[in-house]
Amino acid sequence: MEKGIDGVIRTKMKNYLDRTNFCLIAFGLLLGLSGCDSGGRVEEKKIVEHVAKLAPKVAISEIEAGIKAFIDKETALNDGYFLVKDAEKTLRLKLVRVHTEYLSNLGPSRYFACVDLADEKGDVYDVDFFLEGEPGAMKVTETSLHKLNGKPFYTWKQVVDKTWRKIPVEKATSDLLGVVEVEDEFEFYYQSELPEITEWAKMWIPIAKTDTYQTVELISMKAPGKQRILADKDFNNNILYLELGPEHSGQNLEIIYKVNRKEKGPYDAQMPVHERYLSSNLLMPVGGRFLEIANEAIGEKRNESKLMQARALYDYIIDNMRYMKFGKYGSGDSDFACDSKTGNCTEFHSYFISLARSVDIPARFSIGASVPSDRNDGGIDGYHCWAEFYAEGKWWPVDISEGNKYTALATYYFGRHPANRIELSQGRDIVVQPGPASGPINFLAMPILEIGGKTAYPKTKFSFTRKAE
Repeated sequence: MEKGIDGVIRTKMKNYLDRTNFCLIAFGLLLGLSGCDSGGRVEEKKIVEHVAKLAPKVAISEIEAGIKAFIDKETALNDGYFLVKDAEKTLRLKLVRVHTEYLSNLGPSRYFACVDLADEKGDVYDVDFFLEGEPGAMKVTETSLHKLNGKPFYTWKQVVDKTWRKIPVEKATSDLLGVVEVEDEFEFYYQSELPEITEWAKMWIPIAKTDTYQTVELISMKAPGKQRILADKDFNNNILYLELGPEHSGQNLEIIYKVNRKEKGPYDAQMPVHERYLSSNLLMPVGGRFLEIANEAIGEKRNESKLMQARALYDYIIDNMRYMKFGKYGSGDSDFACDSKTGNCTEFHSYFISLARSVDIPARFSIGASVPSDRNDGGIDGYHCWAEFYAEGKWWPVDISEGNKYTALATYYFGRHPANRIELSQGRDIVVQPGPASGPINFLAMPILEIGGKTAYPKTKFSFTRKAE
């Protein structure tokens, strides 16, 4: 018989668990596990809550090690492939990455992990895992295929009893598909860890600004080295510039914002449209095959309004591209997008801009982060970018990669950006003084770091906390 209050609680907890089941509830990006009161006495609920507090919280790095160990073991047993069964066949997959921003403690000895795995054709599957056990001896209890090339098979909804249920995408509401309408308010955390610096180094970081659709308050900024704020002449971005040395190796950069963001719809142009929004960029050519493709996509609408032509280009990209983080994705190269018909948000919007400008529709590029709508804190899966085009005297927001993922919202994302995002910078080929040795900045969301004139990659992550209602 265990003695002391903790011993009594553990004994009662064992008896309680013999009579009731724990329910799935959200914790982390998608979901979590914890005790839910299924009609038991208040005393038993307090016991559950106390035991949860007694249980040591497993480090995220230990959950990551646990899921990697499981995948490595299964891969070794299956001729170098991790096997996952879907409704029709067995998939032979290779590990691409573990989403460290989604790893979660779900309760005593229970965890959640989300992993990207690619098949032999390059299709990328997002797989959800539930694990149990202690660090070093975790076992996977459930595996679920969540997404294919960014498109979800299901989403999650918290119901009245605080548990979470899978919801088919076609039955999900807009908030479950990433959209907060009207207004959103949150704190946004931009964190970066410097690598080893062996000689002089320079770093460029975007600083979010207030505009008509977002009010940004800088709560705090901690940055190493010599600092100054730069502004580029073309897009008027604010950019933090750091001069660093070996003594700054391993130090951290942290910027915290308070953000109030409004949903964005078509809005009047305040100034004449600049010719740069009809011209080529280094990775966004205009004319040539882009003109041919744009004319073919527009077809019989060539005599219609620019608004209708832009919608034809939007639909063409949704119909002909796949959201895939594979190959040389992520640079916003229109030629790569045109050739591969794949990419992430940068390829989708770069391709659209090249097509639009080729038929005299001004278009421009912005980048920041999309804040999850289905939870109120936690990690963010990197940057997100979007575009705007000019027609009928207005700038029209579009988010084509999100429209591609969620067919039900394709109409929404033609002319709308939801409130749950933060814009960090605008434009492509950004020129500042002093600037990187590599030349104009392609786009700026993640920091640009050069050590001795050579590009380096600091570990960077975004996270948030939404204002409590």
